[in-house]
Amino acid sequence: MEKLLIEKLSGKFIVLDGPDGCGKSTHVELLTQWLNEQGVSISRFRDPGDTAIGEKIREILLNPEHLSMSTETEVLLYMAARAQLWVEKIAPALHENRCIILDRWLSSTCAYQGWAGDFGMEKIINIATYCLERVWPDLTIILDVDLKTAAQRLNRQLDRMEAKGDSYHKKVREGFLELAKQREDIITVDATGEIDMTHKKILKHISEVSFT
Repeated sequence: MEKLLIEKLSGKFIVLDGPDGCGKSTHVELLTQWLNEQGVSISRFRDPGDTAIGEKIREILLNPEHLSMSTETEVLLYMAARAQLWVEKIAPALHENRCIILDRWLSSTCAYQGWAGDFGMEKIINIATYCLERVWPDLTIILDVDLKTAAQRLNRQLDRMEAKGDSYHKKVREGFLELAKQREDIITVDATGEIDMTHKKILKHISEVSFT
């Protein structure tokens, strides 16, 4: 099993995504630990971030003081950080046949700015096509939670994106679910239950997925 899993995940690009409060960062950590235990060679990153440029862009994007930032600006800043992350970190790791585990990717921009921000998913994807060598991962797992559950989990000071209000975040969730309907390489997992239960669901999908 371990040898088969190592071979299957070699050079694969896997994203965990979903609305704020879905438990994404927790499950990225748990998945990374589990894959390391199985002997899979892992590189873990977050988007935006994990480069000097990307971290500065992240600070600008999430700073609650920047209330006047337009959706168009958000799109371009997220894409800029993503392009830098690809060139500096992801592409070299894939070249070494490492399995990439990523906290957010293009699916987030589609759901947040494309759907909830009314920029348009198709326009987001078109921009990504020109900016990124690789637009879609091999697998994206969307952790789906309702607004009430998400709000209960965000028991801290909210960043600029998290503080956009219930109506916005309701549309974000709709955007993720809509995107999952459009692409076979996006899987939705109900993440409203206990952490261990959701973790097992993620492992099941990782173990059973057939990359084509």
